[in-house]
Amino acid sequence: MRTLLSRAIQIDPSFHVALGVLVIFAIVQAFFATSYYVGRARANRVSAQAVTATIAHAPAPSSASASAPAAAQPSVPPAPALSTPPPSIVDQLLREGKEFRERGDTTNALARFQEALDTEPDNTGVLQETAQTYESIQMFDRANNIWRRIKQLSPSDSATYALADHRLKVGVPAAPAAEPGGAPAETDVPARKDVGGNAEGPIMGISEVKTTQTPDAEAETNLTLQIGIKKQPNATIDHTKVRVLVYPYDIVDDKDIKLTDADVNFEWLTPKHDWSEANPELLQVHYVRAKTSGLSDSSLSEAAAKVRPGQKGRGAKGSAASGQRKYLGYIVRVYYDDKLQAEQAEPSRLLQQFPPSQSPSAR
Repeated sequence: MRTLLSRAIQIDPSFHVALGVLVIFAIVQAFFATSYYVGRARANRVSAQAVTATIAHAPAPSSASASAPAAAQPSVPPAPALSTPPPSIVDQLLREGKEFRERGDTTNALARFQEALDTEPDNTGVLQETAQTYESIQMFDRANNIWRRIKQLSPSDSATYALADHRLKVGVPAAPAAEPGGAPAETDVPARKDVGGNAEGPIMGISEVKTTQTPDAEAETNLTLQIGIKKQPNATIDHTKVRVLVYPYDIVDDKDIKLTDADVNFEWLTPKHDWSEANPELLQVHYVRAKTSGLSDSSLSEAAAKVRPGQKGRGAKGSAASGQRKYLGYIVRVYYDDKLQAEQAEPSRLLQQFPPSQSPSAR
């Protein structure tokens, strides 16, 4: 067997050549295939790195491009901002003052209102809130001064003027008192009340009371009351039986109410004041509080004006009274034949605090 194999190999040498060529060709193919796939894999790896780098760096330009419009947006304000302007400093102070007052802090409330008035002294809205705040702490003299200013600033046909006029005439109602049956008592007293002296009703009444304040460098307060006294239609009046009493009142140290110690003068403006005609007769009361004058407490009861038709009166003088006094208001009472006919007060709470007597001689 070995002999035969050896002879076969020796007999066919081309087999070795062909086998060698095939081996060499296979090696070359394997080399080229390996080179091809290695190169392809390297190219894919480089491409993948490039894609990764592109993705990694992509947010930078996109954020830059996104930030550009964002920076440009504020240059165009939105439409709603233009239609809603911010509140003014006065409105803001007014709102803060109301909030303080609702919480019971009237000191800070008045401070806010005053700051607003420093900016707009004639703002009737702020003046109204200030007056109502003074009323809430029972500083009625200051409230009345502000209501008078509101009347001066407001048109006579406006709601603000009507409110100020009502406050000056009627005043602030007192707290309701409980009746024995549990029902609340009447809290508001009319500013003007015709009482009546006979079964048919009052013979005389008060038509109007006008208060005018005059600037005076030599006086703390200089004001005039003009009082209209009327008779009922078809009534016949004996002017000797008419008696008009005017009681000016001051507030002392912003808490106590007393008859005034200021100078008070009285003068009839109508020439006859005998009520022979239907028109009201006009009485003028002039109130002057000098900066350095006053009355003693013992003479306060004489400060009420007791006027008879055809006469003039003047308030008494005396030594300086203790305490800081300011004008508060008045009570006017009309008597005929020693019977009370009508009364009016500003503020109206004075009628509750100082009730009348049925006859002037009883006072």
